[in-house]
Amino acid sequence: MNDNELFTEAGEATLDGPAGSTGDLRAQLDAANAKADDNYQKFLLAMADFENYKKRMERDISSIVTSHRRKLLERFLPVMDNLERALAFDQSGGDKLRGGIEQTLRGFEAILASEGVKQIDVKDKPFDPRVAEAIGTLPAPFGVADDTVMEVAEKGYTIGDELLRPAKVLVAKRQG
Repeated sequence: MNDNELFTEAGEATLDGPAGSTGDLRAQLDAANAKADDNYQKFLLAMADFENYKKRMERDISSIVTSHRRKLLERFLPVMDNLERALAFDQSGGDKLRGGIEQTLRGFEAILASEGVKQIDVKDKPFDPRVAEAIGTLPAPFGVADDTVMEVAEKGYTIGDELLRPAKVLVAKRQG
């Protein structure tokens, strides 16, 4: 083999001129390096897009799960209301049925508490439309300010920092 021959992995190539061919090889190498750099940049962009896609999908899935969880918990609230009404209706407190209803209600309360659901305390406080819905008014007794919650018709609940269900209340209003 003489000094003008170059062996490559794909086969054998010969150099015909001392300086001109080396310049062509340098240009080809530079073009290949530029193409490799371009492909690497495209790869990095694709990886960044994929990471953004994964994060977006995680947020979307989390949002869907939270939404379904919230809907399920909201469906428990009327059951709890009915159990509380049943207990309020029968104040005798001596029979086994009442004890069963109380235990069932406590079970629901425990489940909701374990899911981060808390009851909103609005009675005898100023009416707050962010957490309560006024469904009527009552005459304000002496010493009670207007727009004070007098009675709670339906309890309100939060889940974490978000409102799950507003309380339905009766507020005090001055006559005349």
